[in-house]
Amino acid sequence: MKLIIAIVHDEDAHSLVKKLTASDFGVTKLASTGGFLKSGNTTLIIGIPKERVDSALKIIEETCKTRKEITTTTSLMGDNSVMGMPLEISVGGATVFVIDVENYLKL
Repeated sequence: MKLIIAIVHDEDAHSLVKKLTASDFGVTKLASTGGFLKSGNTTLIIGIPKERVDSALKIIEETCKTRKEITTTTSLMGDNSVMGMPLEISVGGATVFVIDVENYLKL
């Protein structure tokens, strides 16, 4: 058994869960935050046989695309005024951990 922990952007989460469940993967969904902008993320937990890992990873990769987003940063000027500066950042994609499961019980 393997445990996949996938941290994905909120915008990708709904379609990813839909595709994974359509392919008969059981998914547990947790709300989370993190990253540079403290933006909303979703953490998915997927327990599967090791033979199905590549199939799940392919669905994650095809669904969670990186995209550019413009945000405004603020910086304090010497005269204590605040200046907003546009900043282009990459969001989306997925951070995925695949972990060996020593023991699995369904009670």
